[in-house]
Amino acid sequence: MDGRQRQNILIIDDSEMNRSILADILGNEYETIEAENGIEGIEFLQTMGTEISLVLLDIVMPEMDGFGVLEFMNEHQWIDSIPVIMISAETQSSSIDRAYELGVTDFISRPFDARIVHRRSVNTILLYAKQKKLEALAADQIYAKEQQSILMVDILSHIVEFRNGESGMHVVHVRRLTELLLKQLVKKTDRYNLTRMDIAAISTASALHDIGKISIDEKVLNKPGRLTDEEFAIMKTHALVGAQMLEELPVHQNEPLVKVVYSICRWHHERYDGRGYPDGLKGDDIPIAAQVVAMADVYDALTSERVYKKAYSHERAIEMILHGECGAFNPLLLECLTDLSDTLVEDMHSDGTNQVDRRELENITNEIAQHTELSASKRTLQLLEQERMKYNFFAAMSQEIQFEYTYTPSMVSLNVWGANKLGLPEIIMDPLHHEKSMAFLSQEDREILHDILHNTVPANPTITYECKLNCHGEARWYRIIARTIWTDEPPKLTGVIGKAIDIHRFQTNLESLERRASYDMLTELLNLASAKQKIEALLHNRPEKNFALVIFDLDHFKQANDRYGHLFGNQVLAHVAENLRQNVRSRDIAARIGGDEFLIFLEYKQDLESIIHRIFSSLSGEMFHGFLISASMGVAVTEQMGKDYNVLFKAADQALYAVKEAGRGTYRFYDDSIHDQLLAPSVIPENITKEGEDHT
Repeated sequence: MDGRQRQNILIIDDSEMNRSILADILGNEYETIEAENGIEGIEFLQTMGTEISLVLLDIVMPEMDGFGVLEFMNEHQWIDSIPVIMISAETQSSSIDRAYELGVTDFISRPFDARIVHRRSVNTILLYAKQKKLEALAADQIYAKEQQSILMVDILSHIVEFRNGESGMHVVHVRRLTELLLKQLVKKTDRYNLTRMDIAAISTASALHDIGKISIDEKVLNKPGRLTDEEFAIMKTHALVGAQMLEELPVHQNEPLVKVVYSICRWHHERYDGRGYPDGLKGDDIPIAAQVVAMADVYDALTSERVYKKAYSHERAIEMILHGECGAFNPLLLECLTDLSDTLVEDMHSDGTNQVDRRELENITNEIAQHTELSASKRTLQLLEQERMKYNFFAAMSQEIQFEYTYTPSMVSLNVWGANKLGLPEIIMDPLHHEKSMAFLSQEDREILHDILHNTVPANPTITYECKLNCHGEARWYRIIARTIWTDEPPKLTGVIGKAIDIHRFQTNLESLERRASYDMLTELLNLASAKQKIEALLHNRPEKNFALVIFDLDHFKQANDRYGHLFGNQVLAHVAENLRQNVRSRDIAARIGGDEFLIFLEYKQDLESIIHRIFSSLSGEMFHGFLISASMGVAVTEQMGKDYNVLFKAADQALYAVKEAGRGTYRFYDDSIHDQLLAPSVIPENITKEGEDHT
């Protein structure tokens, strides 16, 4: 190196590994500064400004993404002077288009070639360096002209202040404080829509705020004591006199600077509550330029020695202004003054250029030095350790039980959170023979684990299954995701690594949904679709057994609804369902078909007649709150009808129809006398339906 100061490249990426790689590529030629999210990147930009020669920016980041950084840079016009190369894995055309629209100089897709990153970064920095050189030449010319204008303003204002008996530094202080207040106001609000040119014009114009005092008699102007009412009235005329002088200028009446000077001269003694002079303007009717200069004028008057008073301290002057002892000011400007208070004295005596917080710069320098001192290998190890810590942290946050099993030696390792959850040590030797470690697995799960651990699965599969783990006495559903670990030469299973994810809430919700899909919500009996599925499974899987299918409905149930209402009807149905549950066995199937119709499917060995009679008797003859419960029932058996569900159902339904045709209130087995009806097309004539009842 030739001793020249190296240029700064700001790398904004949430992955420290990515930042490290980019720093390695560019660190030999440039100083690299790293930020792990958009907010931190903006803080560096605010602190260092154009000392940053290039920004390398990722898109997807926490806190603030890359697009947020670009939008902020556009709002503050940084994008015009600080080039940005976006480096991201986001390759969608919409993302690339948006990046270019927001002002990036280049877009590099990840994964990238190190040579491309290096070449484009160097080219971009060189291009902007040439651009800055041209801008600097133009700026020097503009600056020279501005300095000449400011010099003439300063000479004129100094003449006024000299006649006023005040220090010539008054106009310098007012101009500097005006600039500081305006810049702070722009940070706080966009209400006044002030540009950098506006701030420069108002700051320059502030030097002429008291030109009207040239018309005031020196005896009044420099009186050492308190002014009389008449003398104060004369003093107040300087605001209008200054404005009149500007109105009578023979040239430059339409120049923006002249208009700003006019508003300041005339209204810098107006007050926010309307108690100022000469026009008694109130609130934002007072131009913001005059409001700011008024505050700057009052502050410097308080902190400066005059012929009629001693100087107040900075703290006392701030206190007097904030407490309204010098008139009312815009609340926003009072906030700005408070914000600036701690550094105001130092800033007032600075030259107005961008100042860098020395302590912050020290911190940045120390951080860069620490990164530089780390060797590549040491930093990589440090990053890996950080990744491990992050993984453990997020595993705990996501409530994952992580485990690793190794054959040699036979050992299970658990993460800290998982070990605490299961009440086990983090390391378990010989786990298959460790009683406590196996206690949280069911026998079926132990067999699955045994298959995984004893080389009965192919190389490198991912095994996923659900099971219940007993965590401190509570059985909870977990999803196990495991993967076998193999060596290549020779192929050999060395262990298993995996995790258990708590899915208890999901699984119980799923079970609840499945129950709601399978059961009738009113009676809590199976619905017809679920009952049919179970019946067909029994008929198929147990062909040697005898079964009966029973269909019954309630007689005159429509009268219960019509007389007592549908809520009462629902109570009747729920009561009948409970009686049905009490009088069938746990292995029998009971279901609600729909309306007031129910189904029973049961296995029998002999004496089916007595079973049907007992069930029928339990469902009929009871008086329920004034309504007599009566049932009609049809029965079909597999010995006669075979193992076809549809045939059984139709036979039982025809038997029920025969009971209702004969007068209701009893039960009947399907027999040969109904055979012709069973073989006939399943069409129900209109005159069969009685009292709103229907049958499947």
